Amino acid sequence: MITLVKSYGFSGWIAAGFGSGWLPKAPGTWGSLAALPPAWLLLDWFGVAGLFWAAILILGLGCWVCAIVLPQLEDQDPGWIVIDEWAGQWLCIAMVAAITGISWVILLPSFIAFRLFDIFKPWPVSWAERVGPAWWSIMADDVVAGALGGALLFVAAYFAGVGGR
Repeated sequence: MITLVKSYGFSGWIAAGFGSGWLPKAPGTWGSLAALPPAWLLLDWFGVAGLFWAAILILGLGCWVCAIVLPQLEDQDPGWIVIDEWAGQWLCIAMVAAITGISWVILLPSFIAFRLFDIFKPWPVSWAERVGPAWWSIMADDVVAGALGGALLFVAAYFAGVGGR
């Protein structure tokens, strides 16, 4: 990992989801899992609105570091860049927490819903993956996957009578 940090610098480390994208095999899954503890802390400390704002901030940070790192690479969507998973995962969790309230129980269904949309890329996730420059499209498809996962769980929780109505 030290070699990777030296190769891509601090921006690369952030783009790699603070190093989680450099774990072996399935970097997107590792990145999504690594995003869960900070999401929980943000929810606990700052509430749902805080996690929404953090998702927006990490989206902006992700765009910025991708714009710095991608010109150094041949592959314009390398698997080890997983800061996009952080943004999408946080958005999904925040949407679910908005209706269910803050509980650690929402982390697993949010993780599963986000990963399914991110892996299978149904429309509009597949569309967002092809829009704009690489630094944007890397981030956009995961944000859309997070929004779809969050919307699905939001609706499911609503009709199941979970949370406030």
